[in-house]
Amino acid sequence: MANSKKISAQSEHKNKYLVLFISDNPEKQNELIQSLSHSVYKVCAVLPVSCLITNQPESKLLIDDLKNFKPNIIVIDVLSPQACFYESIQAIVQHKQIPIIMFSAEEGTQHVPHLIKSGVTTYIVNKSNFTGINTIIISASAYFDQLQQLQKELSVTKNKLANLRTIEQAKFLLMQNKQYSEQEAYHCMRKMAMDNGHKLEDIAKNVLSLAAIL
Repeated sequence: MANSKKISAQSEHKNKYLVLFISDNPEKQNELIQSLSHSVYKVCAVLPVSCLITNQPESKLLIDDLKNFKPNIIVIDVLSPQACFYESIQAIVQHKQIPIIMFSAEEGTQHVPHLIKSGVTTYIVNKSNFTGINTIIISASAYFDQLQQLQKELSVTKNKLANLRTIEQAKFLLMQNKQYSEQEAYHCMRKMAMDNGHKLEDIAKNVLSLAAIL
């Protein structure tokens, strides 16, 4: 991106967590770099706020910038949030699950729920400087990791429940068509799974697929 600014060579980022800063304020840029200078975080690039506005040319290159700079965290500094940010933030999250911290000079109350839903991890209002930014990043990252773990556990639970429903449906089908008892239907599928080296839920899916064909 023509308006992006790479801070330093990639070799200098070794053992650092890379921060992509999105802002139109040069003073804030320098302040953030200084605030992170003695920490494990380092600003790897600065992009203009226009990269978050979907009808701007810079927004079309946003994902390419993410691929090039490979940030671990994104820090956004704006005067006020806008509805047009939602889509770009969603695109960031779809490309890479990453903590996103947004600083705003104005509350933008009506935008906050949509920003959080889009993928903003932490939203901070009316903070004039980056004092305590290391703690803010650590806190946002920890919260982000916790959410990721909860989402992973929820996904696993949903898959288990879906598999159980599939097994129950297949079992009921065998009970109807083969006059098996519930225990006989279960053992029949379990034996097929063991004999063929397949998971029980896969056998259940096959039973349901065959029944649909017949």
